[in-house]
Amino acid sequence: MITNLAGIDFSAPSHEVASRLIGVTLLVNGVGGRIVETEAYDRSEPASHCYIGETPRNFSMFGPPARSYVYRSHGLHWCLNFVCRETGHGAGVLIRALEPTHGLEQMRARRGLEPERLLCSGPGRLAQALGVTRDFNNLPLSAPPFQLLARAGEIEVLAGPRIGISKAVELPWRFVEAGSRFLSKPHRG
Repeated sequence: MITNLAGIDFSAPSHEVASRLIGVTLLVNGVGGRIVETEAYDRSEPASHCYIGETPRNFSMFGPPARSYVYRSHGLHWCLNFVCRETGHGAGVLIRALEPTHGLEQMRARRGLEPERLLCSGPGRLAQALGVTRDFNNLPLSAPPFQLLARAGEIEVLAGPRIGISKAVELPWRFVEAGSRFLSKPHRG
C-alpha cells in the first residue's frame, strides 16, 4: 500500500496532510492545478462525516490512506477528499480550491464559464471542472486518473477556521496559500 505521495505521508493526521497539500499539483486525467485551499476532518470532531462511524456513504474515509473519498454535497455538487490516517481511523482532507494550470479549456467547457479564477474556487466547482463524480470514490491517489506532483519551492501556508459548517468551527483546520486569488472565500485568520 502506497501512503507517501508528492512528499506527503497520508498516514499522518489530517490537519498535517491538509497543510502539506497546499502547493501540490493535483491532476485528474491530466486536468487540474496547484492546490491552494484545503480543510481537514477527523472522526474525533462533529463536522466530520466519520463522527457517526462507518456507513455505506463514508466507508472509503476509513481507509486505507492515500485514496479518494467523493460525496455529494446538498444533493448538488460532488466533493473530492483525500483519505488520511491508518485504516479504520476515519479522517480526510477536503480539496477546496485549485489554481488552474492544466486543461483550462476542458475546465471551461465543463463549467460553462470563462474566468480562470472561478473554475476551481470551491469544492463543487473544482470537482465539476476536473470531471470528478461518484465513480472516482475509493480510488488510489497513486494511480490514474489521479496524479499528485510535489510542490516546487517554499510557499506560505495560513491556517484558520473551516467554512461552510456549523459544528467544530473553532478548529483552525482550513489551510490556504497566502495571497492566492483562487480561494473559495477570503482567509479569516
